[in-house]
Amino acid sequence: MLIRACLVVLTIQGAELKRHHYAEPHMGTTFGVTVYADEAKAKAAAKEAFARVSTLNAIMSDYLPTSELMKLCARAGGPAVKVSPELFAVLLRARRVSEETGGAFDVTVGPVVRLWRRSRKTLRLPEKEHLDAARALVGYKMMHLDATVGTVRLEKAGMLLDLGGIAKGHAADEVLAVLRKHGIGRALVAAGGDLRIGEPPPGKDAWSVAIAPVDDKEPPTRLMLKACAVSTSGDAAQFVEIDGVRYSHIVDARTGVGLVGRMSATVIAPDGITADSLTKAVAVLGPEKGFAVLKKYAGVSGRHVRKTDTGVEVKRSAGWRDLTP
Repeated sequence: MLIRACLVVLTIQGAELKRHHYAEPHMGTTFGVTVYADEAKAKAAAKEAFARVSTLNAIMSDYLPTSELMKLCARAGGPAVKVSPELFAVLLRARRVSEETGGAFDVTVGPVVRLWRRSRKTLRLPEKEHLDAARALVGYKMMHLDATVGTVRLEKAGMLLDLGGIAKGHAADEVLAVLRKHGIGRALVAAGGDLRIGEPPPGKDAWSVAIAPVDDKEPPTRLMLKACAVSTSGDAAQFVEIDGVRYSHIVDARTGVGLVGRMSATVIAPDGITADSLTKAVAVLGPEKGFAVLKKYAGVSGRHVRKTDTGVEVKRSAGWRDLTP
């Protein structure tokens, strides 16, 4: 069911624009769409946008056994599988980020992620033999992509792909594309920690975006953004504490262990798929190595925040200061 909240009415060049907000649960989070448009156009666009996300979830979910992704994984260890152009494009982008990060970001991390999901429920660390077995199935070099025919071959039986670090950013891009198809450019799409931002609200220069602090005593950081994407990853919402150690839901694919300590990484990029994947890379690699990866992308900047024993450590990549108020 669509949820509508009409908050503001403005008149721009004789046309009345209303602010509408719609939200639906998708991809394990809530997708929110805020637009400035007349009501009929807004409702039609939001309905089609959420339908698009539902379609993407049916392709890329690692929770649905019937998804295209899980059908691909079920054939791991066998011959190459022809996949849809959309899934192939996302996997191709994921492989690029994996190569640039030396495997710190890796969508083949699925077997390890499943162990940590269980740990969040049982409050027990994964057993070493189970973790070793899962890690043996992880490695982006074992995911073979053939762009000439659009096929994917997963080298080992038991391999599992997890697109949790890239699919929502892609979905946010697609939602904004649907809104623009309906003639709605003044829009903001929220998908958990991923935002896809269109043109600013009427009478404004940008959208005001708040980034939650790693220390509850600190105020949020505010950015003024338009026509871009911003993604934040950290342990604020999803984590598990075991034997006094706080483990993030973000897993370092190279070690098979969730990140430890209070931290967050934020990346601003021209599109959602870039911001979503690169914020995971910065979170895992840390600011120095992570920012070096960001330099390979045009119009991308990042921020890394970590809570230490002496306070909050904030580091920013080149270009970040130009994006803040």
